[in-house]
Amino acid sequence: MPISQPPPLLTPLLEPLTSLSGIGPHHASLLSKISGGKKISDLIFTLPERYIDRRKISTVSEAYSLNQGDIFTGHIRIISFKKPTKPSQPFIIHTEDETGRLEVALFRKGKITLPEIGSDIIISGKISFYQNKVSISQPDYFLPWEKRFSFPQIEAVWPLTAGLFPSIVRRAMKGALARLPDLPEWHNAELIQRRQWPSFKQAFTILHEPEKLKDVAHYEPLIERAKMRLAADEILADQLCLALARRSLQQRSGRSLKGNGLYQAELRQRFGYEPTMSQEQAIAEISRDLASPTQMVRLLQGDVGSGKTFVAMMAMLQANEAGAQAALMAPTEILARQHFATISRLCPVSSVFLSGSVKGKERQHVLNEIAQEHAKIIVGTHALFQEGVEFSDLGLAIIDEQHRFGVEQRIKFGNKGTNTDLLVMTATPIPRTMQLAEWGDMGVSFLKEKPANRRPIRTTLHDMSRLDDILSGIQRSLDQGKQIFWVCPLIENSETQSAAAAEDRWACLTSRFGPIVGLAHGKQDHTVRQEALDAFKEGQTRLLVATTVIEVGVDIPNATIMVIEEAERFGLAQLHQLRGRVGRGSEDSFCLLLHNHAASFTARRRLSLLRETEDGFHIADEDFKIRGGGDLAGSRQSGLPGFRLADEMRLPLLIDSMSKEAETILLKKDQENHKLKEVHISLVHLFDRASPERLFRSG
Repeated sequence: MPISQPPPLLTPLLEPLTSLSGIGPHHASLLSKISGGKKISDLIFTLPERYIDRRKISTVSEAYSLNQGDIFTGHIRIISFKKPTKPSQPFIIHTEDETGRLEVALFRKGKITLPEIGSDIIISGKISFYQNKVSISQPDYFLPWEKRFSFPQIEAVWPLTAGLFPSIVRRAMKGALARLPDLPEWHNAELIQRRQWPSFKQAFTILHEPEKLKDVAHYEPLIERAKMRLAADEILADQLCLALARRSLQQRSGRSLKGNGLYQAELRQRFGYEPTMSQEQAIAEISRDLASPTQMVRLLQGDVGSGKTFVAMMAMLQANEAGAQAALMAPTEILARQHFATISRLCPVSSVFLSGSVKGKERQHVLNEIAQEHAKIIVGTHALFQEGVEFSDLGLAIIDEQHRFGVEQRIKFGNKGTNTDLLVMTATPIPRTMQLAEWGDMGVSFLKEKPANRRPIRTTLHDMSRLDDILSGIQRSLDQGKQIFWVCPLIENSETQSAAAAEDRWACLTSRFGPIVGLAHGKQDHTVRQEALDAFKEGQTRLLVATTVIEVGVDIPNATIMVIEEAERFGLAQLHQLRGRVGRGSEDSFCLLLHNHAASFTARRRLSLLRETEDGFHIADEDFKIRGGGDLAGSRQSGLPGFRLADEMRLPLLIDSMSKEAETILLKKDQENHKLKEVHISLVHLFDRASPERLFRSG
């Protein structure tokens, strides 16, 4: 269901920045740095970082209650001038009002026409204090009192880069807004009226030129409604494309992979545990998709230790029962080998392993087994989609930890077969908001329970200043025969970060505990790292210092203690994954989160979530709420790939309603039996959602 070319109405917005009056190649290059693109629409989408409020006329005495750098706007009178005696000195203007005196320094007098002594002036600029006196250096506005209405009371402040001045951005933005057409409304009238949203064009005018507002006294709610409206536009464009992609996938011809249940029954018997209700539900959902004549694209989202591998094996065996091959791809060799060990032990079909480390005659043998369909299940790394790997009949492709693979890699893997069904798995719980925003084109199965054999993990927080006490506790645990992970965020010294290096920590712990301390990190040769992991698994070492290479794919039931140093430097999802490396055996397990004494309140609050719960989905949602928009600068956000106007504060408020609105738009299109309206095509192109990767991200 491809979307047509942009409507002619959008042509003015898709032109280059150099088409704006007074903007040459040099300024266009600087503007593209702050806007992230070279089109006029990119500049318009670059919202102000903040606004300067110059509405209140203050007295000089009131200036003393302000902070250094605050904006002061006042009505003052010129009392004297002091000309500089050296070129480096400023031109000093002494002023006063009825409450006190204010000194104004002009370092760049330029063409400023100085008023006469005794005349009234309006001034606005940043306050500074020197020797208990208030002053303004190089004021933003310095005008005769009768011209007090000629400067903006509310002023937009955009992001800048070296060599780019506010006046250039203002000039370019004014020209860009003049190109903005009156686009037809794409939201329903009831929603616009109920939320009191301005039109698309009005919203940008409010945000970029707030000085033109008729009701300047109440500009804050107007700006918030404008931001909310534009965020809704972007989310609607996104959800509309996801809905189109979902429909396209539903209409794709696939192949029916109906099994007879024989292989699956044998796996259940070998597994030895009763699957959870979540596992049974996910197995049933995937089974229906596999048996359907349309192509399956499904996300299996399961918390650490929830049993995703068993569900994946059941899916692969159903494909095998239907006469097709199945392949599982993992991002690291450690994780891939862990999967292969489990699959080859439990699955009643032939399986092979392929990675970059499999070479020579062994590699050729594996390739022959895959090509001749002797191998029913193939497990490996990204080597699976490389040239030279030919499947006899790949019916099901499974990708574990899918976020570590790009769209192109995912498509290449799926293209190894014909109409191949795709199952992607993640152990990183995705907040509902992000799930709707980024995975709305996929069916989703959840594993929210943990198998009965998984034991709870007690999580505690410790200040790094108590390190000696922690090491004493580690010594007692080692004396009791326990095995311990010690995770560090870095592997070598860094002058810019205070996080402990794994190699330094290993040397420190080795000097204290002796040769029972091992080391594993990503810069080691694969063989060396694997030997370190094997030595730990076999009990030859009992304290393993590591980086996040152990985050996934390391299953050592005897390890019962996880120490994570400078835990505030990790994301909560990553901490949750690391914690999941323990609690896999029959003994009680513990996770110690070590944090710096100077860790912020928000950082400690985030870490406390891990102490309170092991529910990864709850952790993900709460972490999203805590972080909110705290790291945002105006409406330019971070952490939400693909969104510019819908930041972390507004996305949760709008995602559900915009998802439903997208479905309503397509339903109305179906009922009226015509193509997508030009107004909605405009919406999709405006927000760059018309790319094949976005429309058909599932491959």
